[in-house]
Amino acid sequence: MEPRNISNVSVFLLLGLSDEPEMEYPLFGMFLFMYLVTVLGNLFIILAISCDSNLHTPMYFFLCNLSIADVAFTSTITPKMLNDIHTHSKAISYVNCLTQLSLFNLFGCMDSLLLTMMAYDRYVAICHPLHYPTIMNPFFCGLLVLIAFFSSLLESQLQCLMVSQLTFCMEVEIPSFFCDPPLLLNLACSVTSTSVILVYIIGFIFGGVPVSLIVLSYVRIVSSVLKVSSSGGKYKAFSTCGSHLSVVCLFYGTGVGVYLSSVLSPSLRTGAVASVMYTVVTPMLNPFIYSLRNRDIKRALQSLFTRKIYL
Repeated sequence: MEPRNISNVSVFLLLGLSDEPEMEYPLFGMFLFMYLVTVLGNLFIILAISCDSNLHTPMYFFLCNLSIADVAFTSTITPKMLNDIHTHSKAISYVNCLTQLSLFNLFGCMDSLLLTMMAYDRYVAICHPLHYPTIMNPFFCGLLVLIAFFSSLLESQLQCLMVSQLTFCMEVEIPSFFCDPPLLLNLACSVTSTSVILVYIIGFIFGGVPVSLIVLSYVRIVSSVLKVSSSGGKYKAFSTCGSHLSVVCLFYGTGVGVYLSSVLSPSLRTGAVASVMYTVVTPMLNPFIYSLRNRDIKRALQSLFTRKIYL
């Protein structure tokens, strides 16, 4: 079959997670519940930080932006998936596919860069505590978030531009529930070496560099904490990093699992199942990780709920 350019292919087919009719209602109920928990959980984190003046610090400023990015990240995928399950539809238009891909990369990259900034914040707080207020001032923190947003926007547009230049066959069946960039690359009828090189370069810049900076920050943090003589001081220092480190491991661990599965079995749905962890489960668990392991957040949430009850 003669390949056609993507601009002439009007519809892609999202194969989803299962073809079995009896699985539709359980999947719909499960993902609707997870989506509502994600939105409400992150919304409570945002409200708690906004309403409690004690949480108006750089660490919680980044956490508030991370919660916003998490809600936006999962909202680019889950509502479409729920609609497809409910309407028994698998089609997604070319324009909507590129839009979803662009937003997915935008907010996914935002998550990665915000986690990197939070690691840097912990590094400055533990390794340079006397200079912390000067270095992590409000202007600098706001500038970092703006840099993260525009860098993520650049990455998403580069990915979108690259996919728009690919050539596809007439029938494009995506073995997933959303337009995943690696899957689209695998499904292209003609993938040039230039496209592959660009994928690796973009992945290294916007994925490898943040991971390297996070690892470097924690190496310096661990080195500084080990020099503390008291066990209480060590525990306090590590406890402030526990929640962030848990989220970092969950985010990058599931992300690496998804992309490894797409490389090892690009035509199977094992990658789609793994993608659920990355796109739905991780944003849902982040609020619980921060609220359960952080006394300040728990106190702010209790105060918020108490205020609502009395109102």
